[in-house]
Amino acid sequence: MRVVSLEGVIDEFEALTKDAGRTQRETLQKILEQNGETEYLHKFGLGGRTDPESYKACIPLVTHCDLEPYIQRIADGDTSPVLTGKPISSISLSSGTTQGRPKFIPFNDELVRSTMQMYRTSFAFRNREYPIGNGKALQFIYGSKQAKTKGGLIATTATTNVYRSEQFKRTMKDIQSQCTSPDEVIFGSDFQQSLYCHLLCGLIYSDEVQIISSTFAHSIVHAFRTFEQVWEELCTDIREGVLSSRITLPSVREAVSKLLSPNPSLADSIWSKCVRLSNWYGVIPALWPNAKYVYGIMTGSMEPYSKKLRHYAGRLPLMSADYGSSEGWIGANVNPSVPPELSSFAVLPNIGYFEFIPLEKPKGQQLAKTASTVHYTEYEPVGLTQVEVGKEYEIVITNFAGLYRYRLGDVVRVAGFHNSTPELQFICRRSLMLSINIDKNTEKDLQMVVQEAAKLLAAEKLEVVDFTSHVDTSTEPGHYVIFWELSSDTTGEVLRSCSDILDLSFVDAGYVGSRKTGAIGALELRVVRRGTFEKILEHYIGLGAALSQYKTPRFVGLSNNKVLQILCRNVTGCYFSTAYAV
Repeated sequence: MRVVSLEGVIDEFEALTKDAGRTQRETLQKILEQNGETEYLHKFGLGGRTDPESYKACIPLVTHCDLEPYIQRIADGDTSPVLTGKPISSISLSSGTTQGRPKFIPFNDELVRSTMQMYRTSFAFRNREYPIGNGKALQFIYGSKQAKTKGGLIATTATTNVYRSEQFKRTMKDIQSQCTSPDEVIFGSDFQQSLYCHLLCGLIYSDEVQIISSTFAHSIVHAFRTFEQVWEELCTDIREGVLSSRITLPSVREAVSKLLSPNPSLADSIWSKCVRLSNWYGVIPALWPNAKYVYGIMTGSMEPYSKKLRHYAGRLPLMSADYGSSEGWIGANVNPSVPPELSSFAVLPNIGYFEFIPLEKPKGQQLAKTASTVHYTEYEPVGLTQVEVGKEYEIVITNFAGLYRYRLGDVVRVAGFHNSTPELQFICRRSLMLSINIDKNTEKDLQMVVQEAAKLLAAEKLEVVDFTSHVDTSTEPGHYVIFWELSSDTTGEVLRSCSDILDLSFVDAGYVGSRKTGAIGALELRVVRRGTFEKILEHYIGLGAALSQYKTPRFVGLSNNKVLQILCRNVTGCYFSTAYAV
């Protein structure tokens, strides 16, 4: 993309956000005109009206459960205008790690269009601060299995729906982010073979790579943890010009073999750089010297991977990618130089209609140290330009693919405004995770607790590879269980101390009170074998999830029995807290 067109993208964004309220009214009007004859809107008596006041008066707030029967009819082959005027081209599947099963979400060309707008917008702002030339991107992206619904629609992950569109390829070329790997690697049916080939292709084009990216930070960390195990084999492939026998998929083998020819000098260079690294610190800039930054979603459930990613990235800046969900996009990162943990996202006011449910903690809880969002009192939704800086809200979206006043379940804080559109900081998912009695702890609470206990491990030169949680009510009283996979072994004394810190770091008043009275039992830390979370990932990939869309489930309930079995089968040690012992 030429510099002039990048400036044009920024100019367009500035124009859209200058009067975001007007853009929002026009966007809602367009959505309702396009979908005015749908069964869903008729049911609530909207009667062709397209103004925000009538829309909010007639159409109720909904969750996915409310829309599920309508979406199922579309998946089963109902071609009447159930939710949308334009046809639904496919069904997107969420990762399924939150509920244990993927959600069905309508997908159409309008969502592809908004995705490409998001990519172009954020790239334009990134490129202004970190300019890149004609080069390539080492993208750890993966398609997933594509199934057919009863009605003949393709059902696959949202990212796969994007990657298989022609618009995606054109946009990647426009923004100088063409993937080093051929399509056969991206859409390979074995993610481990695809990952190996991504690394190999990235090394082949190492001098041309200017961006290292994936959808989520987890995928990049996972890729370089794999690199630590296979780097010598990759060097052999490059030295001899022959692809490893581990690549057995014919289409992948043929496509990658075309890129390979004997290159002993490159292999020797990679080898010498790797052996000089200290515990793989700075491996990314060492092997990709022209890379300008590392890019992916690093907020929310991805925050725990930031420390390891910084280790691999060395001096390279980390940039958090844009804010969205399987249901649709929300905001672009237009301040790319801000550290990932402080990132905010400017809402694009023309890709959907947005409302915000004000959330407020009752008196006496304002000083709580964490965002246990289940404590919030809700108020009537306000519009995009009516939010206030410093306040917290739950997002409600209306999009072009048949989601009307859809409660996303995300809690955000307004960090400021870009022109008249808000810049949002992601706080946490609103869904309740850990609860036994009157205690209420969310994913954000769990993250902070694990980070606190992990400080003790850092002194031992250990790290938490990954973690999740469970509520065990098989005994009386019930208790919290935290599963940890560690980078190496340590003593029982250290792990017992960690379990105490975990227990004491849950500061929710309901939890502390219940622990003191014995209504909740001692927290249990269960350490699992190395590779256990890889088995969980493989389980979800087998169900149709894409590696680039995968998020480790931070809470595993009884309904997620298969994952719970994987965890319990691989436990090597259990350590109960004595923090509240009488």
